[in-house]
Amino acid sequence: MAKVIVMPKLGYTQDSGAIAAWLKNEGDTVERGEALFDVHTDKTVVTVESSASGTLLKIALEPEVTVPVLTPVCVIGEPGEDAEAALANHKTLEVADAQDEGLLDDDDDDDIVEAAEEAVGETTAESYDYDIVVIGAGPGGYETAIKAAQVGKKTCIVEATYFGGTCLNVGCIPTKVMIHTADLVSEIKESPAYAVTGIDASAVTVDMKKLQQRKKTVVNTLTGGVQALLRANGVTIENGKGSFIDNHTVAVGDKQITAENIIIATGSSVFMPPFIAVEGENNILTSNEALDMDELPGTIAVIGGGVIGIEFAYLLSKLGSKVVVLELMDHILPMVDPEISGLAQKQMEKDGVEFNLGAKVKSVKDNHVYYELNGEELDVAADAILMAVGRIPNTEGLNAEGIGIEFNKRAIAVNEVMQTNIPNIYAIGDVNGKVMLAHTASHEGMVAVAHICGDHADMNYDQIPSCIYINPEISSIGLTEAKAKEQYDNVKVGRFPMMANGKSLIEGTTNGMMKVILEGETGEILGVHIYASHATDMIGEVSVAMSSELTADEMIHAIHPHPTVNEALGETFMSAWLGKAINSL
Repeated sequence: MAKVIVMPKLGYTQDSGAIAAWLKNEGDTVERGEALFDVHTDKTVVTVESSASGTLLKIALEPEVTVPVLTPVCVIGEPGEDAEAALANHKTLEVADAQDEGLLDDDDDDDIVEAAEEAVGETTAESYDYDIVVIGAGPGGYETAIKAAQVGKKTCIVEATYFGGTCLNVGCIPTKVMIHTADLVSEIKESPAYAVTGIDASAVTVDMKKLQQRKKTVVNTLTGGVQALLRANGVTIENGKGSFIDNHTVAVGDKQITAENIIIATGSSVFMPPFIAVEGENNILTSNEALDMDELPGTIAVIGGGVIGIEFAYLLSKLGSKVVVLELMDHILPMVDPEISGLAQKQMEKDGVEFNLGAKVKSVKDNHVYYELNGEELDVAADAILMAVGRIPNTEGLNAEGIGIEFNKRAIAVNEVMQTNIPNIYAIGDVNGKVMLAHTASHEGMVAVAHICGDHADMNYDQIPSCIYINPEISSIGLTEAKAKEQYDNVKVGRFPMMANGKSLIEGTTNGMMKVILEGETGEILGVHIYASHATDMIGEVSVAMSSELTADEMIHAIHPHPTVNEALGETFMSAWLGKAINSL
């Protein structure tokens, strides 16, 4: 039977649309889910897929003619079927069904569109179980699902393991719980320098079993809160592993659910490098196992000097382990300006962490790490070995390749609005491999939902803040000095030492620095890197400034409170833009 396709309602507030272009011609064969036409909404152009298979019998609406949503635009059916009769029958059924529902009077033609929307369900969205299905309930997934529900989309979220994803369960949150305890230990041991008496620093220890209990309490509180938020916002929860059957259908166990749009938010998992040979009996840990330790290793070798490796090196060192870091590059924390990461390395070395930079790890055997450094073959023995060389997107069991989703190496390839090559399927967060940070995933989700609703939101990867939780903390956003000078002819750089900041002196963290990088003609903010107490709480100010396109001059004239570590930020902008700060030589 011929099917009448109507102008879809693509946004919560959309009441009309126009065909921008037909992607099929009359007489062409069309498959369900295949791109059929592009639609102008008030904000953007959206590709609409066919909700039926067959032959395009009739195009009923020419391009660039604006009509109300639910207006017939074409007919798809078997060759020889009467398209005009299908259109006439569609109109008769639309009115009759609406009258049967009591939604309009016989002469109330003005209510036909609204009544048909309620009674007939001819839009693409109404032929599916949900408007949006989100696969994965990490920070990106659950926040995206809540946002989708808040803008009026019927939304379902699918989660196989635990709500909150890696971040809440085996990443950001539990790591910071343990680092907070490590920081407290350091403060207690250093307290005599701050006139505290009566404490035997040598007697201060950490009960690792109790620390694990506290970690679990924090994690359970937050993950339970995630499910409560989803339910409060009307999001349906499906427990199980999601796998594609086609581009509108997801299998969850024995159940199948359909959606007009699907957002993949399956995150990432620990990467175990195949190029490092493993032999014999070893105590090899990933970040997952390291977070569950109830006994500290006497010595631990950390393979990898990125964020994960450095945070664990800091944590375990502060708790009492002897830590050796092996990093292939010539500096740690490659996303941070080397001047800042170099200061952090010096402080960690002062605290007892050993660094072997430029070390090419070749194998692990019987709790020895064998590596090459400066042409020499060396090894280090350790009670435990932490693999911290990165993470890879989670796509196993998703059947993404099976339905034709394209990949960029291991990651799902997406465009600037998070669409895959299949227009109704989006991918956000670690699974698209762009920037593996929880707040990146969340914002990518907002971009995807906006696009589904016919709106637009920007995703600027040059303005994503990153934070590293050691002491002092590190935060950064934008370009390093070297990258800025590669891209811009005129670059100004300013620095401000934390030893010149009163609050830092009070707190005893004077070994840090702030660094600001500007475009020299306009004062555009290109990058900011902070190594100081409370650095992770201050970088948000710079993120707002960059997204609002504020200049150095405006940052200088913003009043920063005294005494705070934050006031050093204004001084650093002075140093960069004016050539000299007030409170430093």
